[in-house]
Amino acid sequence: MYSKNLTMLSDFYEFTMMQGYFLNNMHKRVAVFDLFFRKNPLDNGFSIAAGLEQAIEYINNLNFSEDDLHYLRKKGIFKEEFLDYLRNFKFTGDIYAIPEGTVVFPHEPLMRITAPIIEAQLLESALLNIINHQSLIATKAVRVVNAAMGDSVLEFGLRRAQGPDAAIYGTRAAMIGGCASTSNVEAARMFDLPLSGTMAHSWVMSFDDELSAFREYAKLYTDSFILLIDTYNTLESGMPNAIKVFSELKEAGVSPKVYGVRLDSGDLGYLSKRVRVMLDEAGFHDAIISASSDLDEYLIANLKSEGAKITHWGVGTKLITSMDCPAFGGVYKLAAEINDDNFVSCKIKISENPDKITNPGIKTVFRLYDKQTGKVKADLISLHDEVIDPEKDLTIFDPINTWLRMTLKGNQFFVKDLLVPIFLNGKCVYKSPSVMEIAAFSKQDQATLWDENRRLFNPNILPVDLSEKLFNLKRDMIFEFEIR
Repeated sequence: MYSKNLTMLSDFYEFTMMQGYFLNNMHKRVAVFDLFFRKNPLDNGFSIAAGLEQAIEYINNLNFSEDDLHYLRKKGIFKEEFLDYLRNFKFTGDIYAIPEGTVVFPHEPLMRITAPIIEAQLLESALLNIINHQSLIATKAVRVVNAAMGDSVLEFGLRRAQGPDAAIYGTRAAMIGGCASTSNVEAARMFDLPLSGTMAHSWVMSFDDELSAFREYAKLYTDSFILLIDTYNTLESGMPNAIKVFSELKEAGVSPKVYGVRLDSGDLGYLSKRVRVMLDEAGFHDAIISASSDLDEYLIANLKSEGAKITHWGVGTKLITSMDCPAFGGVYKLAAEINDDNFVSCKIKISENPDKITNPGIKTVFRLYDKQTGKVKADLISLHDEVIDPEKDLTIFDPINTWLRMTLKGNQFFVKDLLVPIFLNGKCVYKSPSVMEIAAFSKQDQATLWDENRRLFNPNILPVDLSEKLFNLKRDMIFEFEIR
C-alpha cells in the first residue's frame, strides 16, 4: 500500500532534468504545469476526477532520505551539490485542482501546479499515476452504476486487481463512482466504506449437503444473509433448499432485515426470472436476487433490457481493472513560466496531431449552467485572470469548428470556477471530504448533466470551448511555427 514517502516514485528522467535545471541555475524559475487528459475513457460522455486526497498525501510527505540519496549517488551521474539540494527538498508552490467527484472533460486542467520548475518537474510521474488510476476506475464505476438504473452495485474486485494498491485505491475510486458497498475489508477500514459479502462455493461444498450449508449460514447471520444457490443445480437444488431455509426462519419468527439469493453462473436473465417466480410463489416477495459472474455495464444493460429480476449486482474483474480500457491517458504539460517581475511567458506544445497541441498560459475552467434548469450548458477553458459577468450575454464557440456557436443570455446562466486552491506557498489549505461525501457530491454533480450526455452508448458530448482570449493566444502561438 502507499507508504508515507513516495518521493522516489518517479521516472528516471525527472531526476536527470532536475539536475539539469539545478546545474544550469534554472531551478528557481517558476513554471506552471497542467495535468489534464485528452479523451474520455470507454467512449463515455464525461469522466470523474478522483485521487486528489492521495495526491495531497504524496506532496505533504515529499522528502529525500539518506537511503534515497545514497541510491541516486550510486548511479554515478548525479553531482554532490545536486544531491545536497535534494537533501532539503520540499514543495513550496501553489496547486489548484478540480475537487474529487466532479464531472470533467478532455483538455480541462484537473490540476494546475505553479512552483519552481525543479519542484514541479518531480511531481509529474506520481501525480499522473495517482490521478490516472482513480479517475479511470471512478469513470468505469459510473458507467456500471448507470447501467444498473438505480439497483445496488457492489464492488467485488479485490482478488482480480493488479496488486494491493490497485485493489485498495481502485475500491476507493469505485465508491466515488457510485458503488453501494465493497467486499474489500482493508479498503472499507481505511476509508470507512460500507461492507458487503455473501458466501463462497467452498462453504456449500464443505458440508455434506447443500441444505445443511444454508441452514448453518442462516443460523449464524440471521439479520442479513444471501445464499449462493448455483453450486450444484440452481433451480432443482439451490432454490428449493433456499426456500426451505427461508420458510424455517419464518416459522421460527425470525425476520432478517436483508435476505435473498445470489446467482454466480449460468444464464442470469433466464435464471433470475425463474428464481423470482419461485420466491414470489413461496411468499418471499422481499427476498433479493443478487448476481455476479464477470459483469460489466454492457452485460448489465442487456440483462436489464430483457427484464432480468436482479436488483443487486456484484461487479469485480471488469470494474476494478477497467478491462476494456486499462488506461486513463492523463498528461502533464508545461503551460507557462513566470519571471521575477511576474511576467508570464506562455508555453505551447505543437504537433501535427491537433489533439496533442496544448493550451498555453495560466488557465482555469468555468462551468456555465442554465439558471432555469440547473443543467450544464458548456465548459469554458479561460485564462486565469478572465472574468465572466453572468449579467451580460456570453457567446462561446467550438475551438476547432469555430462556426459552432452558442450565446448564453445575460441573467439566464450562472458560472462556477472549477479549480480551487489546494496548496498555497507549499502549505495545504484544502481538507478532503470523506469518500462517501465525495460519492454523494459526484452523484449530485452528474445530475447537472443532460440525459443525452449520460447515455451509455453514443452520448452527446457537452461543449468544452476556449475563451476568445485563450483561443487567440493559442492561434497566434501556433502561427509562429509553420507545420507542413
